[in-house]
Amino acid sequence: MPMTDETDLPRGEARHYGQTTSDVVVDLHEYKQARNPPPITFHRRELDLILKVYGRMVGEGEWRDYAIDHLRDRAVFSVFKRAGEVPLYRIEKNPKLAAKQGAFSVLNAHGTILKRGHELSQVLKIFEKILKLVKS
Repeated sequence: MPMTDETDLPRGEARHYGQTTSDVVVDLHEYKQARNPPPITFHRRELDLILKVYGRMVGEGEWRDYAIDHLRDRAVFSVFKRAGEVPLYRIEKNPKLAAKQGAFSVLNAHGTILKRGHELSQVLKIFEKILKLVKS
């Protein structure tokens, strides 16, 4: 067996010289109907809006940690007062609800929807109105 720098192929699979990954054609209709669709993610502009609110709330001492989950049916940005606790709020993106109540929502620690809508910027305005306990 000759020694080469090429990777081994599974048994019975032929090597096609000159074929690169850019030569592969993917039918988008089939891709969308695949059994393992890609997870739902936040787009860069959506993350920019969320992180702007997050930064402000961290600066005010209200939030200290966050987590991002990309699931099959939704993307979730969770914010915490302390790491390891139940999230104070969850900002969710669920594209299946886009045509109905809106894809974006903010939920509290108990799972109650505080605000829902089609525009993330409008939904995030809920954090401008949150009352804070004032120590006298």
